[in-house]
Amino acid sequence: MNHILRHRFVHIVTACLALTLLLFVADTVSACPSCKAALANQDGHGGDLVTGFFYSILFMLSMPFAIFGSMSGYFYMLVRRARRQQVLPTPNADSTKVTAPK
Repeated sequence: MNHILRHRFVHIVTACLALTLLLFVADTVSACPSCKAALANQDGHGGDLVTGFFYSILFMLSMPFAIFGSMSGYFYMLVRRARRQQVLPTPNADSTKVTAPK
């Protein structure tokens, strides 16, 4: 029973530390890099901010397609490699035996 309480206590302390760390760095991670750069270079008319939002949205929308395409390509290569291994003849066990001369 003592072990279970200690394990639960460690989880609670870890969660509290993670929450505290998140609260302290919330200001640092408040914006994506494109928006943050656009705010730093803003000219007063908001043009750079709009451009930052535009590229951020394009980047976020392209990620599912990039991830799905990469995984599909990887699985396609695995299937091709497996089919190639099935087509190639495997060496015969009798031909690999070394026999001693008589």
